[in-house]
Amino acid sequence: MNIYINPSNKDWDVILKRPTIDLSELKETVTTVLNEVRKKGDEAVRAYTERFDQVKISGFQLGSEEIAQAEGQLSTSLKQAIQTAKDNISRFHQSQKVNMEVIETMPGVKCWRQSRPIEKVGLYIPGGTAPLFSTVLMLGVPAQLAKCQEIVLCSPPNKQGDLHPAIVYAASLVGIQKIFKIGGVQAIGAMAYGTESVPKVYKIFGPGNQYVTAAKQVVSQQGTAIDMPAGPSEVLVYADNSADPGFVAADLLSQAEHGVDSQVVMLTFNQDFIQKVKIQIEEQLKDLPRAEIAREALQKSIAIVVKDHQQAIQIINAYAPEHLILSMENPEELCDHIINAGSVFLGHFTPESVGDYASGTNHTLPTNGFAKVYSGVSLDSFVKKITFQKLTKEGLKNLGPAVEEMAVAEELIAHKNAVSLRLAALNDKNSSKQ
Repeated sequence: MNIYINPSNKDWDVILKRPTIDLSELKETVTTVLNEVRKKGDEAVRAYTERFDQVKISGFQLGSEEIAQAEGQLSTSLKQAIQTAKDNISRFHQSQKVNMEVIETMPGVKCWRQSRPIEKVGLYIPGGTAPLFSTVLMLGVPAQLAKCQEIVLCSPPNKQGDLHPAIVYAASLVGIQKIFKIGGVQAIGAMAYGTESVPKVYKIFGPGNQYVTAAKQVVSQQGTAIDMPAGPSEVLVYADNSADPGFVAADLLSQAEHGVDSQVVMLTFNQDFIQKVKIQIEEQLKDLPRAEIAREALQKSIAIVVKDHQQAIQIINAYAPEHLILSMENPEELCDHIINAGSVFLGHFTPESVGDYASGTNHTLPTNGFAKVYSGVSLDSFVKKITFQKLTKEGLKNLGPAVEEMAVAEELIAHKNAVSLRLAALNDKNSSKQ
């Protein structure tokens, strides 16, 4: 763990530099695969699945029997846990629905906005080093609540040509039936372009490795929307003197075990606390199955001793973490000052893992500093907003002259005429009645 004592703000960018992946180096490979999938459809997907996943797949889509069998392969306790998570995620995302409000901007001029679902969405669920069935819930629940008409799920098969049963069960639980055993770049291509088996979608969601990330960025430049730019996962823990070093160590490790390119950052008030956390990290690493992954990630970890809350908040907002844990007394006092973060976890008993799984908030969040401009996935991610307006005759009379004046100033006379002709017709009718 690299330790810095009250660093100057001119050094923050260097100190907090994220593990970077040069996606441009992958672009040629990724583009080749995407072009083949676009041209050859299932044939290319099948060839690349055999090449990259070392498994031959004849039929990509899971049948109803395979979906039904998945439930029987899971323990009752795991199914109950998944159901609890699904209920909480549904409750929180359902609350994000807003009632339509009609605004009369001036007499006779009414404007309003309505949500419409994105009709066809694709969900990518990683299944390599960790089968992220929790992501099925995070993406599938809001997609269903938004009433997306077609939801397509792709996840890489294992060496036996199967998907993890928890991924299949979670998908079935939220009502997803179009489940495909396809991973990597070929899955992104299949959903972006459509194949004989896989329907084309309008927007693709979900995390993935560097190749999947690069593929999403390429197709986003070709007309398929994506949820957000994504990078390696990250957490920043801000701990005061009341924090438990063991809790903080566990929070840092829970992020470090995601992958070797994950980044963990800690802010605190004294160097002694950092040493206590380091001791706890070593103790807890002994029992982690993914200890080697976590160790490699921790080699790039950062601990900063700050002088006060003000400096800490400045660092937090400059870094814009995906996950921010305020492990301190009275963390609510800082909330209004947090401007840039994907999701915030308050207090000593709110580990980041509760948001990853089951508190109700979404765990698909902006990384790599994109929390400065992006929100995490929500119900809004699966809908678009359409504005409406309606003018009465009185409304056009009230608003029309302003529109005419502005149209003339912009030298768009047809725009003026669209109003003027109507106003003239109204005046003629009024004249004829007199």
